[in-house]
Amino acid sequence: MSDETQAQANMPPIAVTAQYVKDLSFESPNVPGIFTSMATEQPSITVNVDTNATPLDGGLFEVVLHVQVEAKVKDSTAFLLEVEYAGQFAINIPDEHRSPALLIECPRLLFPFVRNIICDMTRDGGFAPLMLQPIDFVALYQQRVAQLQAAQAEAGEEAEKSEAGE
Repeated sequence: MSDETQAQANMPPIAVTAQYVKDLSFESPNVPGIFTSMATEQPSITVNVDTNATPLDGGLFEVVLHVQVEAKVKDSTAFLLEVEYAGQFAINIPDEHRSPALLIECPRLLFPFVRNIICDMTRDGGFAPLMLQPIDFVALYQQRVAQLQAAQAEAGEEAEKSEAGE
């Protein structure tokens, strides 16, 4: 076994080499009036999550977990929070398993840090600390794959129609 192969065999499958906040925004446009509304009515909270992975030099990957949280009372926004939290990862996994590792396992490693940031930001913004529930990154990945397959199938149908002269 060569030295390079031996070194690669000894590397962990996923290693976090850096973590960082890429973007962070907190807005509470209707403060302080919204506090009166919140005293009598619970806000509705919407959470949107997205993940992205980008190859970097040296065999590393940047994985970004983007979370947007919006709290509303009736038609008034209590707060809007957006965070892009990223990690740089060394991946020692066969190519056929790389995509699920990057879009499931890496975000799973980043999530506790994002949850803590959101909790702190909502508390520091004057609201009750928001503790996000765990996210099913497998379901998000499966949804993304299904959307890509549907888009590819639709593109294939469009190509067949144009070839047939329709």
